Amino acid sequence: MNRVRIALRSPLFGTIAGALVLVLSISIWLLTDSRTSRSDALRTGGLAGGALVALYALWLNDRRRRVEEARQEIERQRHELETDRISDERFARSVELLGNDADQVRVGALHALTGLARSRADYTQTVLDVLCAYLRRPFSHPRWQEAGGEPDAAAERELQVRLTAQRLLLDLLPEAGSGAPAYDLDLTGAAVEYLDLSGRRLGTVLLRYARLHSSTNLSDCEFTGPAWFTAASTGEGRLAGQFLCRRATFHGRAWFSGTEFGSRADFTGTTFAGETSFRGAVFADEALLGETAFTSTADLRNARFDGYADLRWAREPQAVSLYNTLIDPDRGAELPDGWTTEDLPDGRTRLTVPAS
Repeated sequence: MNRVRIALRSPLFGTIAGALVLVLSISIWLLTDSRTSRSDALRTGGLAGGALVALYALWLNDRRRRVEEARQEIERQRHELETDRISDERFARSVELLGNDADQVRVGALHALTGLARSRADYTQTVLDVLCAYLRRPFSHPRWQEAGGEPDAAAERELQVRLTAQRLLLDLLPEAGSGAPAYDLDLTGAAVEYLDLSGRRLGTVLLRYARLHSSTNLSDCEFTGPAWFTAASTGEGRLAGQFLCRRATFHGRAWFSGTEFGSRADFTGTTFAGETSFRGAVFADEALLGETAFTSTADLRNARFDGYADLRWAREPQAVSLYNTLIDPDRGAELPDGWTTEDLPDGRTRLTVPAS
């Protein structure tokens, strides 16, 4: 009895009943006209009933389509949840393996994290943070302490892991000028060697108190956020500690206060669009700031140029702060127009600029 009631309430039963009623109604109505034959009346009624059935079929097909779309959406959400769960487990496991004693395991964990970031863009900043955190771990190589120091196999293995982390940083960062999201790097206090981020687009960069050994290459970089190099230092590793930052663009602050450049510092062709400070910086070798462009202010107070200095800017800052800014007259200096030098009683020479 219940099945009969359910069947009677179904849309299909209603549609069939409605079609029959429609066929009979239209046929009878047309037969009242003497000019209409019985066959024409039945044909017209049949067409009307068929149209009603066709409408039901269309409705049923649309309903099935919506049910299938809902099922697919539920399946997609379930798949995303499963993917998120697997990614989270993969991330947690890789981070855990970074503490493994075996250097090859740590290298594998670094590559696993990088692979995760490549497959899931929302993980990129997190993975970069983990790589930076690994590089911030305390580390010192005997070669950095003294030239020709005793070899240390454990330190050399750890250095290779860290070099891998640095290369993966470069791989994950987008190219300069690409318009891609700019990711932040926090390498505060990190000890690195051969750091190469050339040609990459960066957000906020923190290299405060970092120790940069061998050549550091930031040429052609695009810094979309502030860049902090406060009290960083460059030093020798396998090579002299050059600091290469040619043709880079700093859209925000560029802060080199107290930075110690132990070898050549090359900023040729770089653009400083924000406030720039070299206050208290020490240039032990060549300081190449030729063809640089400034659109804001530059602070050179207490800076010291112990080597050749090229300050022939392509575009001068809006204002330059000089106080006790020293050069070595024996090494030579190329100065902007109007700048002069003043010999001090203690034998040192400082830069002066005429008051505007």
